Amino acid sequence: MNSYTQIRTGTWLLAFAVFVGGNAFASQTASTVTSTVLTPAARPVIVEWVYRIKYGYHDEWFQIFKKYQLAILERQKQLGYVKEYTVYAPSLHTSEESRWDYRIVIVRAAPDAPAGQSEDEVAKQLFPDQEKFRREENRRWELTTNHWDLPIHIVQPNATE
Repeated sequence: MNSYTQIRTGTWLLAFAVFVGGNAFASQTASTVTSTVLTPAARPVIVEWVYRIKYGYHDEWFQIFKKYQLAILERQKQLGYVKEYTVYAPSLHTSEESRWDYRIVIVRAAPDAPAGQSEDEVAKQLFPDQEKFRREENRRWELTTNHWDLPIHIVQPNATE
């Protein structure tokens, strides 16, 4: 075998090795990505809480909400179940039928909380006086004229699926 044939054969073997190795790597990478990123359990869950409050009671409502609900979300964030949350309030006014006063967008790590990290469990941990907790939360609900929880998702406009 002359040196030209040896070089050509070596180049072909190198190309083949890269092709086979690259495909194996790509296949392994794709299966890893699919199993860790695209499975429903690994995807974050985004929920939007929307509240409309009785006129004249926004301050009282928000103080109770902050005391309990935001404290619970913050603790869930420390524990890792809640990845982030953002509280929104409108900057201007709108029609009564479209009016909302607070929106809270929550990104959770999974659809279900791990043991000890659900809203009820965290509330019991943070607020041992459960009678007071229920009484003040009931007051917040008395001041709420409309509320809904809406699971939402991010839309990728250029995605194929």
